[in-house]
Amino acid sequence: MSKRGSLSEYFVGAGAKVLKDTEVNPQVSNGHELQGVDTFRAFLGAPAQKQTIPITYVWLSDDADPVTLQLNGTWYNSRLRTPQRVPEYRLYYPKKSEDVVLRAKAGDTLFLCQPKNGPLLALFCQHNSTIERQLLWLFGLALTADNEISQVDLREQNDRTIDYVTSYVLELIGVEVVETEDDFLDRLIKKFGEAFPPTQPFSAFARELLKDVDGRDDPDGTLIAWMDFEQRLFMTLEKHIVGKRLAQGFMTSGVPDVDGFVQYSLQVQNRRKSRAGHAFAGHVDALLKLHDIRYVREATTEKRNGPDFLFPDEASYHDQQFDVARLTMLGAKTSCKDRWRQVLAEANRIESKHLITLEPGISLAQTTEMKSNNLQLVLPAALHSTFLPQQQADLMSVSRFLELVRSRQAA
Repeated sequence: MSKRGSLSEYFVGAGAKVLKDTEVNPQVSNGHELQGVDTFRAFLGAPAQKQTIPITYVWLSDDADPVTLQLNGTWYNSRLRTPQRVPEYRLYYPKKSEDVVLRAKAGDTLFLCQPKNGPLLALFCQHNSTIERQLLWLFGLALTADNEISQVDLREQNDRTIDYVTSYVLELIGVEVVETEDDFLDRLIKKFGEAFPPTQPFSAFARELLKDVDGRDDPDGTLIAWMDFEQRLFMTLEKHIVGKRLAQGFMTSGVPDVDGFVQYSLQVQNRRKSRAGHAFAGHVDALLKLHDIRYVREATTEKRNGPDFLFPDEASYHDQQFDVARLTMLGAKTSCKDRWRQVLAEANRIESKHLITLEPGISLAQTTEMKSNNLQLVLPAALHSTFLPQQQADLMSVSRFLELVRSRQAA
């Protein structure tokens, strides 16, 4: 396989801080200044005079699309006129950015991320939200109680490897990650030709090629490895097919076909999204087969409303004499967000439901609500550390879930 990418290929450094009233509350101050960011001069420099820099302001929410503004900001030494004092750099944001910045309240979180190329990212989000947890994990940051920025220099440390989960979080903040396996392109074309194949055979081909994982001994690591490798294979084929289409151009009778280009672009994006969910369910399916577990996929329970996986089978579920304690259901979603509630309406006979996901760092509020609704989260063991310590005891690994189902079926 090709060399894996790393976070430092995308960012020079990043920092996070707790926001104060004087930064985001107009009733307290109209200074339009982000304070406590002085040490970020490690990435923005220490200019003698005010410096205008391009900034992308983004409001990130767990349950809505990001709000993004491409504007500027001013990086300056607030003590320029008092040279006897130690310099203190602040970031001034313009009035036009208020639609993003003023969505934040005191106690919410600001992430400053300096890409290797492009404008500074100023990301605002609610404290204790899922996206906050995910970004803290991604950059290896921790918030401080004094509203000062804590930061990491990715030129020196925390060079996190890019994998499926890392890519997911990066894409949430608008960073497109394209990791490919170019050495496999000829084999992909030989197998599938110059077209996108259905997800199932493509996933099976990815599992066949990936020899250095063992789904029996390490189902947790294998599930992530399968998803990661398949994504890179798909990006390899997509780069080839889409590249050839773009080379043809979008001209009709000598006139640029803007609508055609937009439609094609949407097809590319929608294909990526839909394939991820189907691939995930397919890899879970493959693990269950590997462990000789009885189940039905996309079973019918009540009103045609059934789970992704039902154990052991439909006949047992509909048999009112069958011990309900031996029934299990499993929903499969690459990311939860609000969609996890859909699982609650599936398989009414089964009170305690299971949901397998690859989403890291889900907020405490959301996992608490899941628990109160008898929903058990199942995640690969490597992702448990992205959650708070008080959450981790309630998480189930893939291997533990397989053991649970085996024990129920053995009974």
